[in-house]
Amino acid sequence: MAKILAVLYPDPVGGYPPDYARDEIPTITGYPGGQTAPTPQAIDFAPGHLLGCVSGELGLRRFLEDRGHTFVVTSDKEGADSTLDRELPDTDVVISQPFWPAYLTPERIAAAPRLRLAITAGIGSDHVDLPSAISHGMTVAEVTFSNSISVSEHAVMQILTLVHNYMPAHEWVTTKKGWNIADSVSRAYDLEGMDVGVLGSGRIGQAVLRRLKPFDVTLHYCDVHRLSKEVEEELELTWHPDARSLASSVDVLSIHTPLHPQTKNLFDDELIGAMKRGSYIVNTARALIVNRDAVVQALNSGQLAGYAGDVWYPQPPPPDHPWRTMPYEAMTPHVSGSTLSAQARYAAGTREILECWLDGHPIRPEYLIVEGGGLAGTGASSYTVAG
Repeated sequence: MAKILAVLYPDPVGGYPPDYARDEIPTITGYPGGQTAPTPQAIDFAPGHLLGCVSGELGLRRFLEDRGHTFVVTSDKEGADSTLDRELPDTDVVISQPFWPAYLTPERIAAAPRLRLAITAGIGSDHVDLPSAISHGMTVAEVTFSNSISVSEHAVMQILTLVHNYMPAHEWVTTKKGWNIADSVSRAYDLEGMDVGVLGSGRIGQAVLRRLKPFDVTLHYCDVHRLSKEVEEELELTWHPDARSLASSVDVLSIHTPLHPQTKNLFDDELIGAMKRGSYIVNTARALIVNRDAVVQALNSGQLAGYAGDVWYPQPPPPDHPWRTMPYEAMTPHVSGSTLSAQARYAAGTREILECWLDGHPIRPEYLIVEGGGLAGTGASSYTVAG
């Protein structure tokens, strides 16, 4: 029998379960490109319920315990005596989410001799040290595409929030109890006619481009692997060979590239300084792709008109993290990929992966990052810095 350890985010402050706003969610059976949504043998949860927190348990407890497996769920993942570290030595499977990552460092992997599978409930497995996973003989899997559209919708929302100055206008009628129209519109613009670009044109980046096309903007993108001529013509895209060319050409830049050595701290003082004065950056990818202090400085100087992000480092960030108090921001906790709609899909996908692994069946290839110690690949954007 296996021991499965799930590290999930804490329950709502008001208690679990919450009062749900809707009675149902749409059923999604497939994604662009033909990939089907998760197809587990069964589910033990109601789609649209809160599954990603500790009490939600990804809807897995009955399934696992009925089979005789041990299932431990915690939100305690930091510190020398965390539940994660105490439970790891005899754990076979770790489940985590990008929104509340259980960082599987080389030290933690070395301390877990039985660990053979790390599942990301969602997409984005950079909280797992892949070289260590490979040498350890682990499989690393994620529920590819399960929340890509969720993230793309969030990115478009944050673009509009920044450009239309939504946050300060909302604050005038709520926190400040005012009706200051002049103050509210003094930094508000239309997105129409602007140049908008995405860095990384994988599943999420392409979904953002498609959702922005009806806004009558000029679209740009950068990825070392160009999209097909048909897609470029359909969306009227301008391709840029490197990040600097893209950044200097657009009014709004949305980041959708993975974090790796070539993208870490890519948006530093120099690159942000090469952008048009008054540009906007939206980052729903990974926080370390931008330099934390360079963003703060650019907002204070006016080089950037706004920054919106859904990702932080570390996660959760400390109370004194400067992004909590910098001006002209529209920050959210890492929630873009954890809508109740997305949770239904990534919980089902997590169960599908577990069913396959526990029963000795192949995990579908699009879910695999590392298979038994060998690199697999998921078809995500492979953007690297060129030039």
